Amino acid sequence: MNSLYQSTIQSLPLLGRGKVRDNYAVGDDKILIVTTDRLSAFDVVMNEPIPGKGMVLNQMSDFWFEKLGHIVPNHLTGVAPESVVAPEEVEQVRGRAVVAKRLKPILVEAVVRGYIIGSGWKDYQQSGKICGIELPAGLRQADKLPEPLFTPAAKADIGEHDENISFADMEQRIGSELANKIREVSIQLYKTAADYAATRGIIIADTKFEFGLDDNGVLHLMDEVLTADSSRFWPADSYAPDMSPPSFDKQFVRDYLETLSDWNKTAPAPALPQDVIAKTQAKYFEAIERLTGEKLKV
Repeated sequence: MNSLYQSTIQSLPLLGRGKVRDNYAVGDDKILIVTTDRLSAFDVVMNEPIPGKGMVLNQMSDFWFEKLGHIVPNHLTGVAPESVVAPEEVEQVRGRAVVAKRLKPILVEAVVRGYIIGSGWKDYQQSGKICGIELPAGLRQADKLPEPLFTPAAKADIGEHDENISFADMEQRIGSELANKIREVSIQLYKTAADYAATRGIIIADTKFEFGLDDNGVLHLMDEVLTADSSRFWPADSYAPDMSPPSFDKQFVRDYLETLSDWNKTAPAPALPQDVIAKTQAKYFEAIERLTGEKLKV
């Protein structure tokens, strides 16, 4: 399988590169988003790609955009990525790119938590709350929450950690009406996706959504949605509370990096062993097959 660490599209103006995605201008109103095989862990981009990971993320997002389109509009245009690049660049976009509407991004990430894990678990242990929201006493790690929690985060620059903020802070930043709309839509998206994933033997522990506004102020779901990068997916058949369940994502990379006493989780990244790369690739491939019932289209 061909791997793509960084795209080199010359036929379109480069707008910028994120941790995983490269964005190019398509006219004044659209963007070509190329999902590469880069992987970031602890907000640091690793030096080695995970072959095919970008295709998994792209096709997983497309799957969810279609399934959730009745809840909120999304950034897809239906324009074929192969049609907007030069013939010699088609292989860089096949299966791993979309042509999206150019939206005004809302610089608050919409995080929804259905289970208590990660930073939410640490927060709860210290305060009995998650992002200031009071929770019942006696919850265990990985317990299902009584109701999904909406816990927004302020987007950070590349290499920096996103910062959890209160809902009141979100209201101050973007206005009460828009904040409430995003909270309502995010919880509906999560519940709908979690119900579907349960039929495929997958628990969606938590996820984050990103939104933007079009020229008419209409809210759109954008970027990626419910992928193994933006969500914690747990296999239901091996789930148990009071532990950190195995997940379909960068778990092998994170676990390996945690063993390195000489790396302080800042750039430059250490080298990844081949077996860690291979195990991580297998998890991403398994995730899309379990979720959609189909193998990755390569």
